Amino acid sequence: MANTPQAKKRIRRNDRRAVINGNRVSRIRTFVKKVEAALAAGDRDAATAAIAAVQPELARGVAKGVLHKNTASRKFSRLTKRVAALG
Repeated sequence: MANTPQAKKRIRRNDRRAVINGNRVSRIRTFVKKVEAALAAGDRDAATAAIAAVQPELARGVAKGVLHKNTASRKFSRLTKRVAALG
């Protein structure tokens, strides 16, 4: 257990950040699910619009430190490939 005031403050800060970062990751997952739903429905227009919305969200996740750069790149690449295969 934390004994020093600094360690106690660090625990409080980490708890706050975990909530914020969890919300960020959840938001990214929601955008990715919209693309996957459009792909499952075979709707190319919706998938194209959704993929355009996913890219900045993934980039923001990288900038904020909740996603690794390569992870975001891989996810975007795979989704883009699947959207291109629709048409």
